[in-house]
Amino acid sequence: MLREHLVRFDQLQQNLQAIFVQKQQVDLELAEIDRALAELKKATPEETVYKSAGSILIRVNRDDVVKELEEKKELDNTRIAVLTKQEHRARDSATDLQTKIEEMVRGRAPPPPA
Repeated sequence: MLREHLVRFDQLQQNLQAIFVQKQQVDLELAEIDRALAELKKATPEETVYKSAGSILIRVNRDDVVKELEEKKELDNTRIAVLTKQEHRARDSATDLQTKIEEMVRGRAPPPPA
């Protein structure tokens, strides 16, 4: 039973690390979107705007790109919210499991010398 709890605890820690990495990636993407939106909002609608499409740049409508980036930002904010909920659940589970493991270890430990 103790071994199963330790394995589960290790899995929860790995899961938390993966969630942390995903949140970092989404945060970086959000920062990039914010920078791009700030630059696009400085540009007038008449200015030429290009977008990367694979290894080439294509001319695009500024307003369309702004709309696309704002939609992506909204989606990324939703992803952050979902990842945060997953993180809280995993942390709570890990804390509960850690308490159980500590209780089991204390229960198996020899009594302190008198």
